[in-house]
Amino acid sequence: MSDPASLCDLFYRSVDTFRKPKHLEYKRGGGWRAVSSEEFRRAVEELSLGLAALGVEAGDRVALLSENRPEWAYTDMAALAARAADVPIYPTLTAPQVLYVLKDSEAKVVVVSTPDQAPHLRHVVGMEEGASFPPGVLRLEEVRETGRARLAERPDAVRQRSAEVRPDDLATIIYTSGTTGDPKGVMLTHANIVFDVKASTAAFAGLHQDDVALSFLPLCHIFERMAEYLMLHHGVTIAYAEGVDQVVGNMAEVRPTLMCSVPRFYEKVHARVLEKVAGDPAWRRRLFRWALRVGSDAFWHRVRKTRPGAALRLQHAVADRLVFKKIRARVGGRIRIFISGGAPLAKEVAEFFGAAGLLILEGYGLSETSPVIALNLPDAMKPGTVGRPIPGVEVEIAPDGEILTRGPHVMKGYFHKPEATAEAIDARGFFHTGDVGHLDPDGFL
Repeated sequence: MSDPASLCDLFYRSVDTFRKPKHLEYKRGGGWRAVSSEEFRRAVEELSLGLAALGVEAGDRVALLSENRPEWAYTDMAALAARAADVPIYPTLTAPQVLYVLKDSEAKVVVVSTPDQAPHLRHVVGMEEGASFPPGVLRLEEVRETGRARLAERPDAVRQRSAEVRPDDLATIIYTSGTTGDPKGVMLTHANIVFDVKASTAAFAGLHQDDVALSFLPLCHIFERMAEYLMLHHGVTIAYAEGVDQVVGNMAEVRPTLMCSVPRFYEKVHARVLEKVAGDPAWRRRLFRWALRVGSDAFWHRVRKTRPGAALRLQHAVADRLVFKKIRARVGGRIRIFISGGAPLAKEVAEFFGAAGLLILEGYGLSETSPVIALNLPDAMKPGTVGRPIPGVEVEIAPDGEILTRGPHVMKGYFHKPEATAEAIDARGFFHTGDVGHLDPDGFL
């Protein structure tokens, strides 16, 4: 499949090419439900025309306040197909913080998931079926019904409008939670995100439409959102976790092959395994320590691209059968790759997972860089680093150690904040990350 020019192009290529009975998955009423490619396309097109009926035009902003769920993806793609930009808002923000984002972004429509998110807002659209929203709140199904009637009259209307989207059009404004001052709205274009999707693909070696990714990090954050676009690009089924507390249980049910997370998740899994082992009989503890040493040796052979000796290969096969297979079963038994970002991953945690046959590839980036700057790859990794810069991305280290980056991934700027933009992006086009680092002799950051 050729490269998409915009996120709308990416979406249509995904639903048209893969035509899956299970493009998205979510859990409701105790069971997992599937959304087919056709259902996904229809939901996006109906909602897009419904938003247009509410007055959403090219260049407008549509705010989105929701946890991860299929309707998040519908609304996101519907807004983009209407040539609008969406403004994701964390559901955990306070009412004053939400109102600041709505006012600053000049959002025309707000789409929320549940009634709890609507009391301080007006002209909102509610997602949850059967919920009691305040007066004046439209239901998502009502908006889709309006769009459905328009779609019946002009079946190609959304596809034609989305084809007018240009790579440099604004796709989203993501508000960063700065430690001082008001949050700044990071403006990312279709070209920014599409570039990052294509450049990051190498980390997910051999992606296939039979793969399943579990989504639980907030889609409000560009890390999970870019990963979602990447999965759509390759036809990977996306399953939405019920919540952070249900992730491990959902992994056992869905049995994903891929997942993105922050280090905290990996740390908790690591700690739980060690806690369980601590309560085991002495002989089991000795077996675990032996297996960990063997697995670690095998993992470092993989990192260094060297072949382990016959004795280590035999020991590793025994360790895998007696110990590591059970650890992998706790996370579904099919995980091929974990991606870690958002904070530094402890080297010992990466080594533990690697020993167990669970590869964690650590990366680095920011909202302002769409987000990926550097990323470890299955065939080019070095635990303790965040990998080499992805193709097309330049990285420089300033004299004071600050990481600077330039390339198609760098944001358009901060919304309504030209001074802050000028401070962040210098005259040469390098974005100043505010983080300190160095490149090692092998080019790893």
